[in-house]
Amino acid sequence: METYLFWLVPAASLLALALAGYFYRQMKQESEGTPTMARIASYVRKGAMSYLKQQYKIVTLVFIGLAALFAIMAYGFNLQNPWVPVAFLTGGFFSGLSGYLGMKTATYASARTANAARNSLNKGLKVAFRSGAVMGLVVVGLGLFDISFWYLLLDFCIPEDALNPTAKLCVITTTMLTFGMGASTQALFARVGGGIYTKAADVGADLVGKVEAGIPEDDPRNPATIADNVGDNVGDVAGMGADLYESYCGSILATAALGAAAYVGTGDTAMQFKAVIAPMLIAAVGIILSIIGIFAVRTKENAGMRELLKALSTGTNLSAGLIVIATFSILWVLQIDNWLYISLAVVIGLIVGIVIGQSTEFYTSQSYKPTQKLAESGKTGPATVIISGIGLGMVSTTIPVIAVVTGIILSYWLASGFDFTNISMGLYGIGIAAVGMLSTLGITLATDAYGPIADNAGGNAEMSGLGAEVRKRTDALDSLGNTTAATGKGFAIGSAALTGLALLASYIEEIRIGLERIGTTVLELPNGLEVMIREAGFTDFMMFYDVTLMNPKVLSGMFIGSMMAFLFCGLTMNAVGRAAAHMVEEVRRQFREIKGILEGKTEPDYARCVQISTLGAQKEMVFPSLLAIIAPIVTGLLFGVPGVIGLLIGGLSSGFILAIFMANSGGAWDNAKKYVEEGNFGGKGSEVHRATVVGDTVGDPFKDTSGPSLNILIKLMSMVAIVMAGLTVSWSLF
Repeated sequence: METYLFWLVPAASLLALALAGYFYRQMKQESEGTPTMARIASYVRKGAMSYLKQQYKIVTLVFIGLAALFAIMAYGFNLQNPWVPVAFLTGGFFSGLSGYLGMKTATYASARTANAARNSLNKGLKVAFRSGAVMGLVVVGLGLFDISFWYLLLDFCIPEDALNPTAKLCVITTTMLTFGMGASTQALFARVGGGIYTKAADVGADLVGKVEAGIPEDDPRNPATIADNVGDNVGDVAGMGADLYESYCGSILATAALGAAAYVGTGDTAMQFKAVIAPMLIAAVGIILSIIGIFAVRTKENAGMRELLKALSTGTNLSAGLIVIATFSILWVLQIDNWLYISLAVVIGLIVGIVIGQSTEFYTSQSYKPTQKLAESGKTGPATVIISGIGLGMVSTTIPVIAVVTGIILSYWLASGFDFTNISMGLYGIGIAAVGMLSTLGITLATDAYGPIADNAGGNAEMSGLGAEVRKRTDALDSLGNTTAATGKGFAIGSAALTGLALLASYIEEIRIGLERIGTTVLELPNGLEVMIREAGFTDFMMFYDVTLMNPKVLSGMFIGSMMAFLFCGLTMNAVGRAAAHMVEEVRRQFREIKGILEGKTEPDYARCVQISTLGAQKEMVFPSLLAIIAPIVTGLLFGVPGVIGLLIGGLSSGFILAIFMANSGGAWDNAKKYVEEGNFGGKGSEVHRATVVGDTVGDPFKDTSGPSLNILIKLMSMVAIVMAGLTVSWSLF
């Protein structure tokens, strides 16, 4: 029975991909509007594809180098499973493919959204949202396809262990985690590179165009405006798609590995199999229910921000409610141990995701007091806007942290059967809560990818000189997009906290397999007892490696992990600053040297600005991304397993809170500017507006580069630690 249920996983992935193709074709059938609208869209599309082509060239070289290293470790020194190099490459390929397909859709959808808004607000919303749904469905479809493919392949190729029949699934699930590392590596390059690109262009367009020249946002006279629109696609579409692809896969894979580890040495292969496929089935059903939610999104003409938010909330809440019912049904059919309480852990994960999303919306949406107060602080200048925004971001970390802590405790407690000493099942509960949070990613990511599509639609309407009524509609869609993008980032960061903890637990399981691979069969515990490795539990490994706060290796690792979050942010912030400085100089040069730009008589050199952003992003993204890969390897070589565990704990705790702070501050600064531009506190061109533009400029790398990249950093360090566990174990033993 359970074997047949597994086939629901690849079936759901194919359904998602088929529907993504249907939405794509439906979008392509819409008109791009006037020749001017089509021409502007082609500029953006060409720039985005050109950037992505350059990025993939660099990333390919990195992947070849890492795959060669893994091959040497696997075939030369027997420190890894021989499937690891291939799995790593496929994870990176599918992560990049999901971002590419989503971005291709977005660059075709922006002009069509603007043109649809000429007819009605509802039609504009429908085109933008269903185009965003292509990204959501491609991510979950490719993710589950990759997972089911590797499960079937490894199940066929890896032989049974006669001495320990439960060992096979442990090897399968930990090997599958390797393609999660490939996805994380690709995602980090996409996020960092895309974030640097988009913010360099955005800062140049805002500081010189809005503040110095006094021209509107997305004005065709601004040389950086095309690069700015390109950046929205490479950062918030391709980057976010790759980001959430690895979050989605990582949560499922980590939970499957924990499910396999919970039954290691018991001989109960039937229950072990159920624990492994449960997260996959929940994700598969989540795809179907996300599709139902996507079709439920619609709004009325002349809707305000609250009505538009309600329209999107209707779809996401419907999917979330249905997944609760479906989860209880799935786990009841499987009859997994503690099925009722594990089902409640999934519900906990969903609730945590909703709380984080609502908290992010409250602190960043211009419909609520915090952002309105932030806009009001512009009356006394840009300094108070920045101070207030930093304070808002710091305060906004409270609710997400409390929500995640509560979710960790409750999901652990429920899945363990109210027994805190049942560590294996408790950790499985935390992993399944992360799966629950991401189970409706198909529609959640659709609301996020909608944002840059609506933003580009507004830019296209402005540059094409469409009427005030059309611009009003696209502005409404754009403002909604700012909020959904901020909510999506908060959701991604929140899921990283639970997934990161599940990956940390999976690291212990990989250590066990690593010890077996190098020939060690017995753990000699500090109390004089000996335990067979293939039957050892989580506590045994903690005792063996002395993973306590009194171990200086653990403490050293925690400090390094905490430092990594801040060092990474500093590097990416400075990278944006350097790239933006080049953009500012270029825009000033064009205004100064190319006669007739400000009068609208001469077209700016858009291509030069696109080139500056592309070169800046390619140059600056490599070192921060490689640092995230190197840190766990060096820490493992220096301080062994205790140091790596400390590193992952420090990176997870510091990175999660710092990411929430930066994303919310940046989102609030952005929407405070939008609130003023709607006519509040003097409107466009006022001193308050200039102050909020400066705040938004500071917030750009906060919310679109450093902040969202941190959640990938958290998971990538965990993935690297898992993949390099064999090397860490060998060095620490000898």
